[in-house]
Amino acid sequence: MLSDIPALDPVTLAAIAAMAAATYATRVFGYWIVRRVTVGGRLAAALEAVPGAILTAIVAPMALATGPAESGAALVTVLLALRLPLILAVAGGCLAVVGLRLLLT
Repeated sequence: MLSDIPALDPVTLAAIAAMAAATYATRVFGYWIVRRVTVGGRLAAALEAVPGAILTAIVAPMALATGPAESGAALVTVLLALRLPLILAVAGGCLAVVGLRLLLT
């Protein structure tokens, strides 16, 4: 049973450990900075825009590099997000991709 598990080389383990340390450090350093800096004005607006920017950076390449059902569902999601709360827009986008896949295949 244990022979089925592939061995990890030291370079891979070191890369995983370095990524974990970097992730932990950014979280700790971020909390440390926020406690010492007054967040207001432009900085607050920039921080509020980060989740949307990250979501766009993750979803846009996938929506445009896949088939027409996914691209259409991304458009539906954007249109829904203009009128509805984000969670409802995402749910509508999920339903749209399922429906478009059924229609287009």
